[in-house]
Amino acid sequence: MTRTPDTPIALYIHWPFCVSKCPYCDFNSHVRDAIDQAGWRSALLADLAHEAERLPGRSLGSIFFGGGTPSLMPPGTVADLIAAATRHWTPAADLEITLEANPSSVEAARFADLARAGVNRLSLGMQAFDDAALRFLGRAHDAREGLAALDVAMARFARVSFDLIYARPYQSMADWEAELARALSFGTGHLSLYQLTIEPGTRFETLVRTGELIPADADHAATLFELTQAMTDAAGIPAYEVSNHARRGEESRHNLTYWRYGDYAGIGPGAHGRRQGLATVRHRKPENWLAAVARRGDGLQSEDALSPAEQAREALLMGLRLAEGIVPDALAARFGLPVEALLDARQVRLLTTAGLMEGRDARLRVTPQGMLLLDSILAAIVEV
Repeated sequence: MTRTPDTPIALYIHWPFCVSKCPYCDFNSHVRDAIDQAGWRSALLADLAHEAERLPGRSLGSIFFGGGTPSLMPPGTVADLIAAATRHWTPAADLEITLEANPSSVEAARFADLARAGVNRLSLGMQAFDDAALRFLGRAHDAREGLAALDVAMARFARVSFDLIYARPYQSMADWEAELARALSFGTGHLSLYQLTIEPGTRFETLVRTGELIPADADHAATLFELTQAMTDAAGIPAYEVSNHARRGEESRHNLTYWRYGDYAGIGPGAHGRRQGLATVRHRKPENWLAAVARRGDGLQSEDALSPAEQAREALLMGLRLAEGIVPDALAARFGLPVEALLDARQVRLLTTAGLMEGRDARLRVTPQGMLLLDSILAAIVEV
C-alpha cells in the first residue's frame, strides 16, 4: 500500500457540458448554448500543466475523461490533452485512456476520431435498454440508438464498458433479470451496474418530496442486488467493487487508483485530486473555473493538507468498497498509525461473526452479503 514517486499516477479530466440534464444526475454537468472550444482547450492545457509541475518525474498509469459528456469534446482537444499529459509524465506501456460517452448517433459518429486521438477504452452511458425507462431517466437516446452505438464502440475500441441503472420504480425482478441477461450477452469485459439513488438537489428528489415519484422498496432493491451478484458471477464478470463488474484483467485501472488511494490529478471544473497528502478541488461552475485559469493559470478553488488520520480514513472508506478489501497492517504502516487507531476491533469481530466481514491472508474485506450494508458497516468500524 505504500506510495512512492515510482507509483503511477492517474489523471482525471472533467468536461462539464451536456446536451440536457438528467433528473437523477448530481454530477457537475451544465447545459450551455455555446462553448468557446478553443478557449476550453487552452484552459484545460494550462490547468494540466499546473498539476504536472506539482507532480514531477512521475509515471502515468491512466487518463479518464469524465463529465458531463466528454464525447462532445472535439477529438482534436482530446488528442492534444493526451499528448500533453504524456509529455508531462512518462506514460505506462499499457496506458489506459478512458472516455465517457453517451450512446447517441451524433456521438457514435465521433468514435473513430476519438480512437485515433488515443482513447483505448470507452465507457458508454446506456442506462437502460427500454425506451420507456430511458424516457423516465431523461436520456437523450432511445434503445435502438443505444444498441447501434454499442456496436460501433465494440468495433472501434479494444475495451468497452457500459452503465445500467436498476431498481427503478416498478421494475420487477423478472424485468431486471431479462435486462441484465441481455447486457451480459454482449460480452463486454466490464459493466457498471448502479441502483437508482435519489440524490439531493436533483429533479428526482423534488418529485419524491412532492409524492410524484415513489422509489423502489429497499427490500426489493436488495433482492435485485443479490440477483445481480449471482448473474454476473455466473457469467465470469464478478463485482470487484460495489457497483463495478469485470472479467479478470478488465478492471478499470483508473478507478482502482482511487479505490486503492493512489495519487491522482484532477483538472477541469469541479475536479478533485489527491497528490502527496493534499486534497485539491477545482472551481465547480464552468465560468468561475475559466476565470480562475485566465487569472492565474489554474482552476484551483482549494488545496488542503490532509493529516495522516484523515488520509487513513479516506483510504479505508475507499478500500473497503473493493472485493479485495484492505491490508490493515500495510495501511497502518503507510500512515504511521497503529492498527487499533484505524478500525474498531470489537465491531470488526461482531461483523465477522455475522458473516458481513471476513479476514484472510492479512486482508480484511466486506463479504458480498455485507456490501448490501456497506455504509452502515463503514460507519461502525472506521475509527479515524
